[in-house]
Amino acid sequence: MNAFKAYKASVPIAWSPNIYITLVRGIPGTRRLHRRTLEALRLRKCNRTVMRWNTPTVRGMLQQVKRLVVIETEEMFKARKQKEEAHRALRPPLIISHQPPSSSATGSL
Repeated sequence: MNAFKAYKASVPIAWSPNIYITLVRGIPGTRRLHRRTLEALRLRKCNRTVMRWNTPTVRGMLQQVKRLVVIETEEMFKARKQKEEAHRALRPPLIISHQPPSSSATGSL
């Protein structure tokens, strides 16, 4: 599952005072009106996230560019960031022994 579908699978349902908007599709090839809307939302590059107040004006702008962005509530955004941090966290190293098995372990059969 790619990142776009993973985001879309968790579309916010609950109302939130702040919404996090992530641009997940490229700007080239879009209509001028959509480019200007993204510029007004301050979304300039892919996979960048901005926080905006959940107002009717912002929701109307998002309705125009809904195929280019993903919208998350504050709780969803924090949960996703924690999941990414856990994924990037250091893991214990794998220890591989290249020594032949000792003769006592393979003694008598």
